Amino acid sequence: MKIVVIKNNLKNGLSAAGRIAGENLQLPILKNVLLETFENKIVLTATNLEIAIKFTVSGKVIENGSMAVPAWILSNIISNIPGERLNVESKKSVVEIKTDNYQAAINSSPSDEFPLIPKIKNNENYLELESIALKDAFSQVAAASQLSELRPELNCIFMEYSIDNLRMAATDSSRLAEKNLNSSQFSSTISEPFNFLLPIPSSHELLRILGDEGRVRIYRDENQVLFKTEQWEFFSRLMEGSFPDYKQIVPKKYAAEITVSREEFINSLKLSGIFSVKSNEIKVKILENKKAIEISSSDQSVGDNSYLLPAKIEGSAKEICFNWKYLNDGLKALKSEEALFGVNDDNKPSVVKSPKDASYFYIVMPILKA
Repeated sequence: MKIVVIKNNLKNGLSAAGRIAGENLQLPILKNVLLETFENKIVLTATNLEIAIKFTVSGKVIENGSMAVPAWILSNIISNIPGERLNVESKKSVVEIKTDNYQAAINSSPSDEFPLIPKIKNNENYLELESIALKDAFSQVAAASQLSELRPELNCIFMEYSIDNLRMAATDSSRLAEKNLNSSQFSSTISEPFNFLLPIPSSHELLRILGDEGRVRIYRDENQVLFKTEQWEFFSRLMEGSFPDYKQIVPKKYAAEITVSREEFINSLKLSGIFSVKSNEIKVKILENKKAIEISSSDQSVGDNSYLLPAKIEGSAKEICFNWKYLNDGLKALKSEEALFGVNDDNKPSVVKSPKDASYFYIVMPILKA
């Protein structure tokens, strides 16, 4: 193999692929990235057997070939190497990298030792949508997710396709988020509804590589999914099981609807959070004049504080306690200047959403009081 490549092009590919490669005592080859050429393209491939990525890098292919190179070493060299134009060549078990004033020889492994990346059997049926739309949707629902050893069945993002809607949801049992994309936001060659569970680590990696431009296609088989753009292919195993039927917990009405400035609400939570270091607990109270809400917190070892937040309020509710970080995550996920905060009495779930956008909502459970 012999190629000439611009440093930043190779760096971008390694940034995406290198994160997936890592230490594996049983399969040390997985700490490598596969560097190969074909059809005048340079492709970087990495996998941890659960996730795999193929990233195409532009460059000049002088001689075709392939080698598996330690990802950590290659990434560090490319991040610090002087010069922009790199000459990369494989010779037996070594990959040489040269610039005008630098050269390195990296011990490598034969490409046939690198695991085969599973192929999607059904490559004719797919969904296609703008990359930024998928990126925003994942970001919004991921706000309600976190890895849990106690509830591993929740360690996923639920995706459900029907002819006129693409629904995504995530929950950690204390909060839940749902995002819907209508048929005007995607195209499809798939005629039958389906759903699958995408593991949280896969969604995190996707969020890192999804861009703001271009389109992405989604292909699926029974146990894996492929996200594909012109520059990269991202494979992930799917989780088995069923996502919780959460529709019955989504509030149909609220004891009070509170409309506030989203940014000011976020700032008030951050201030109150300073005084709730141990529990993350804050209190939300509707003032009697219904022109503001009071957000407060206290800690015997720290002190107490309160913040009056101007609001438009319909209805009334008792003082309610929340985990301020959970509430804050929902507010940050909104794409609007104002936030509608629907609250309920008797320890029932509350909702954060945009007053003018019905495609997304974020449910947060209050902190139960005896």
